[in-house]
Amino acid sequence: MTQTATVHHLEQKSAAHAGFVRPTYEELAQRFRPIFERIAEGAVEREQNRALPYEAVKWLREAGFGRVRIPQAYGGFGATIPQLFRLLVELATADSNVSHLLRGHFAFLESRINHTDEAVREFWFPKIVEGALIGYAMAELTEVTGTSATITQTDGKWFLNGKKYYSTGTIYADWIVASVVDGEERVSVALLANSPGVTREDDWDGFGQRMTGSGTTIFEQVEIDPANINRRLTGKDSYAQSYQKAFLQLILLASIAGVGRAIKRDGIAFVQRKTRAFGVMGESSPRNDPLVQRVVGRLASLSFAADTIVEGIALALEEVHQARLADTADESLYVETEIKAFQAQQVVIDLVLQASTLLFEVGGASATSETRRLDRHWRNARTAASHNPAIFRERAIGDYYLNGTVPDAAWAAAEKEKEEAKAKEKEDAAAKAS
Repeated sequence: MTQTATVHHLEQKSAAHAGFVRPTYEELAQRFRPIFERIAEGAVEREQNRALPYEAVKWLREAGFGRVRIPQAYGGFGATIPQLFRLLVELATADSNVSHLLRGHFAFLESRINHTDEAVREFWFPKIVEGALIGYAMAELTEVTGTSATITQTDGKWFLNGKKYYSTGTIYADWIVASVVDGEERVSVALLANSPGVTREDDWDGFGQRMTGSGTTIFEQVEIDPANINRRLTGKDSYAQSYQKAFLQLILLASIAGVGRAIKRDGIAFVQRKTRAFGVMGESSPRNDPLVQRVVGRLASLSFAADTIVEGIALALEEVHQARLADTADESLYVETEIKAFQAQQVVIDLVLQASTLLFEVGGASATSETRRLDRHWRNARTAASHNPAIFRERAIGDYYLNGTVPDAAWAAAEKEKEEAKAKEKEDAAAKAS
């Protein structure tokens, strides 16, 4: 069975509720493509002025893009994972900033879709169906790797304090999900973005993906609902961490693949308008030049390869999702899918960065004009690629194949060591008390 046929088979198989007909990809795409086109029209101007795409986010919210993965029985569109990522690549082709800023939203939503507690879905799905967007506030600018943001309990109430950076999408969000510590335990907490004590700053100073809102989020004595504190998963549920890491990585790769498509689009448009070629006297037709044709052919091939890899990993994630629903997923399946996503990262990044430089071979100095901002493709792809540096993932892949080492095994071992130490402390305290 071909990859496309397999995707179609899974799309039909995974229709979770009788009486609902899952939309085809084209049906979904037709709903959102007019919005993607509007977003693309203003992409260069936003780059030139560093204008945050609030209007673009509003259009997507109103069209229900944030609920595309929610099952139809809950008011969503019921898209499969491959369908979602094909849409994200199309959106990234219009503006990779916009697809990227939704990373936290779709990752958090996916964790809710796969949650074993129905009450969790009943809490979150109506909010997202009504248009709520979620932003992530996970990373920090600290001297050591870890989390300094804390939640503490005072007079029966819980409060959040701390500062986060790289808070992608948080500026546009209705809810924020932040990683924090409760004592020595790492947890995550969800809170309304407009809660008293929350400050969101657009101080992200990267040279690419500049409109993702990946700046600082400050929490100052923010009261939180203890029901929205999410403890670390244990047992079989803990395997989902591998799934989530692969999912998060694939959102970045979808944004990068979208840049690859935009490079092909802009390269073709640039050549088709030109009437002068380097080294040719008078008026000429660069589109008929074999060398230019070769460059465009290479750009198209690089983009095609990136798209195909993203689609393949989306299919792998869909297979894990189906196995999870059937309760047949084991740790090896999760880990193998995570490794596949790491491998895809190594290649997709290289393909699109090649294309972002090769693009300038289709024309002379006019291709560097600020009015075109063709340099944004390299800057955006390079910035998205710098998340979760590929060189570390490459090492993890080698360690896995050579030694069977599960990614992040050291982190897991450290967490286990902490848990064992805490358990021993409790045992010793109980022994002394007796």
